[in-house]
Amino acid sequence: MRREDGSISFYFFDFDDNSMFLETPIFLRNTSNGKERAVSTTEFAGIRGQLGKSGRWATFEIFERTYSHFRDLPPEEAANGTKEYFVQDIEKALQLPEDEWQAPAWPMLQYACEQQRPLAFVTARGHSRETIKAGVSVLVEKGHLPKEPNYLEVYAVSNPDMVEELLSSVDAEERRRVENIADRTSALKRIAIRNIVNLALETYGEEPEHRFGMSDDDPENIDLIIKAMCDCKKNHLDKRFFVINTHHDGHVKLEVFPVDYPVTGNVDQDEQIG
Repeated sequence: MRREDGSISFYFFDFDDNSMFLETPIFLRNTSNGKERAVSTTEFAGIRGQLGKSGRWATFEIFERTYSHFRDLPPEEAANGTKEYFVQDIEKALQLPEDEWQAPAWPMLQYACEQQRPLAFVTARGHSRETIKAGVSVLVEKGHLPKEPNYLEVYAVSNPDMVEELLSSVDAEERRRVENIADRTSALKRIAIRNIVNLALETYGEEPEHRFGMSDDDPENIDLIIKAMCDCKKNHLDKRFFVINTHHDGHVKLEVFPVDYPVTGNVDQDEQIG
């Protein structure tokens, strides 16, 4: 797991459309007739800015059931032995050909598990940590991942308990700022990334020149990840921080530096995240 110099590469992953393509539905409500319509995560990413505005999606809105399948089941249903939506969706995806459910970051996830690199998931979902891990265990049981991940942390930033956990980890000013944002997902992911980096250094030591990389498919999330990694770089100038953009099946790897950081010299390919 460690290189000769004692350093480690840490892998952070978004899940949906980055690690796997799942058919978890997002429900929208038509304000003109009250009817619901289910869309995919990929479709939603392209239309969410159009909801309630002019055009085809002018009469559609987000409502209380919109993200219901991205949350854990109500306790009474879970108590009856019903599988969590996340586990169900992974099992359904595995019935399809591999190229239909393996998202762009899948090879990196396989590699991280095989090499037992410390790994974290940072997702907008609202499941518990146990549910996320149970879903990933299905991938191991079915032979698609070589080993259980060497988990560093899991943050599903729409989970109420994790929201409070993340907000409690920042100062009062940042907490107020985040609480006043209508869509807090990006801000919470930014806090989560910083917390995971700090946890990694507490767990594995601050001295080696560790490397941290996170992959995501959403352009808006890429922006927040860059900001989060820049926050971390400012506090740990001797560490290296990477952002892997998997949007539209592309792999663009960026190394993050503060604006005033002198970037010179050639990059040794063996020292990139991996």
